[in-house]
Amino acid sequence: IAYNLEAMMGLNVPVVCVVIGEGGSGGALAIGIGNHVHMLEHAVYSVISPEAASAILYREQGRAQQAAEALKPTAQDLKTLGVVDDIIEEPRGGAHKDHVEMAQRLADKVTASLDELASLSGEELVAQRVARFRQLGRTA
Repeated sequence: IAYNLEAMMGLNVPVVCVVIGEGGSGGALAIGIGNHVHMLEHAVYSVISPEAASAILYREQGRAQQAAEALKPTAQDLKTLGVVDDIIEEPRGGAHKDHVEMAQRLADKVTASLDELASLSGEELVAQRVARFRQLGRTA
């Protein structure tokens, strides 16, 4: 699958992304271009799987747990790192336990994001996305 990130980055409309399960590989790059990026609390998000990272870093897949700890793919880790803006709490037992409640929480978060972004011009939305994306991976 080919992604045209430059074209996506240049969209003059609000882009709100939500990781609801597992965001990975090239799709992870596309998710990262949002004006707002949110994750369900039990979702994971990384540009590479722990198994693949283990094979590359340690030359064996058996160290996937160690690679996962280094990747920090959880919603809590990524919020701390500034990769995601907000964590959407799941119903007790996980999102699959109460579809209606989860859908409402998701709708509320996306609506709030769109309301917040509505006052920005197309140029401001693009500038915000570019600045946000350029900050990824930078330390204080």
